[in-house]
Amino acid sequence: MTMDDDLSRIGISLPKNLLEKFDEILNYRGYSSRSEGIRDAIRTYITYYKWMSDVKGEREGVITMVYDHEQRNLLQTIMEIEHDYHDIIKASLHSHVTQQRCLEVILVHGDGTKLKALAEKLMAHKGVESVKLTTIAIEE
Repeated sequence: MTMDDDLSRIGISLPKNLLEKFDEILNYRGYSSRSEGIRDAIRTYITYYKWMSDVKGEREGVITMVYDHEQRNLLQTIMEIEHDYHDIIKASLHSHVTQQRCLEVILVHGDGTKLKALAEKLMAHKGVESVKLTTIAIEE
């Protein structure tokens, strides 16, 4: 890591359970501080975003999503988004992980930029814990 003399301080609010899980991982992995762990997490997020930006051309893929089904209006919003992308969604599987959390797996096929747009629309809502798009290029 290169040292940057131009550091910025930020303040963030996190649910207690999220911070506790983060601290456990930091301790397990031997980070010297929360700041270093947060910097590493941000670098990973940026790398993933750049990788997602390269998803182009005809692709086959899967979107995995974990969300809180008790979040107000979230199920309706997810359904509306999925209907907007019915042309690229080939199948979906819904599983109740706990009383509150659901896992959804969505099989997709189409232009990579459209697959990425669907994943990004899904991840932008309160109550969605995680969304991951994994694709492969269609070789001719």
